[in-house]
Amino acid sequence: MAAAVAYRNIMRAARVAFEGDAPTLLAAQSRIRDEFRSKQALDPKDSTVSEGIEHATQVAQFLRQNVVQGKKMEGEEKYKLRIHKDTERGDNESIKSSGSGVAGGGCCGGSSKRDKVALV
Repeated sequence: MAAAVAYRNIMRAARVAFEGDAPTLLAAQSRIRDEFRSKQALDPKDSTVSEGIEHATQVAQFLRQNVVQGKKMEGEEKYKLRIHKDTERGDNESIKSSGSGVAGGGCCGGSSKRDKVALV
């Protein structure tokens, strides 16, 4: 029963995280199905089952709160991020209190536009 709940939860989290990105969503769903099927024959009393359920729960939480997809805006060097109601938003206190927050100059520790990485 707990495995079914974890399965539904992680599938829903994938739909939230990858909404509008069909190839990534399909790949995530396929991987989730494969992982759950590979453990289908395990004895429910086996400790690896409860560990797997806990892992699936943590992955679902991570997908909902920490995965933000961006799409490059046409004709610009900017990305539009798809932030939803479950996206974790930090207060950046650690960055504000540590001084400039830049290592090596430039944004995000980089020294040029070419070195910047977009989170996808």
